[in-house]
Amino acid sequence: MTDTIDDPRQKAILASAFQAFAAYGYRKTSMDDIARGAGMSRPAVYLHYKNKEAIVRKLTEVYYSEKSAAVAEALATSGTVPEVLTRAVQAQTAGMATILASPHGLEMLDNTKSMAADIIAEGEAKLAGLYADWLTQQAQAGRVKMPADAAETGWTITATLKGLKLAGAGAETYEKQVAQIASLIGAGLEVR
Repeated sequence: MTDTIDDPRQKAILASAFQAFAAYGYRKTSMDDIARGAGMSRPAVYLHYKNKEAIVRKLTEVYYSEKSAAVAEALATSGTVPEVLTRAVQAQTAGMATILASPHGLEMLDNTKSMAADIIAEGEAKLAGLYADWLTQQAQAGRVKMPADAAETGWTITATLKGLKLAGAGAETYEKQVAQIASLIGAGLEVR
């Protein structure tokens, strides 16, 4: 998985594509729409991405790269177990409510799942690994009690968050559920 995009043209294309997919849906968005939003010609967009699927794959790659960095940063902060875990979960889920609030949010998630399953699997594994490493460190420091091994618990955290966004409950409900899950998991793991 690569880091975020440095090329301003690629950033413009990806931002335009995201906005177009949110506004019109994947199927109704054309490469012309994306080019227009990026302030480029359609042939210029094709120099960077061969089609909409390639754009979705790159958006997914960038998403997981950014989320992994944000979660790692949050897990490196100090605080109680519930506080740190809540910051990490919020870092992972930041911006998802905006997608879910879009009229085409669930379509965007479904298309991403079908077009970038390999990138999603790699990204989810990296996130689960970050949680597992942190949990291992916290267990060694006597700050958490582990009901299962750290890797399994890391997977449980990421799978739960992934499930909440795919449940289609809406942006406001999603944010409430994420906060509740973070609080419950943090409190359940913390040694008292």
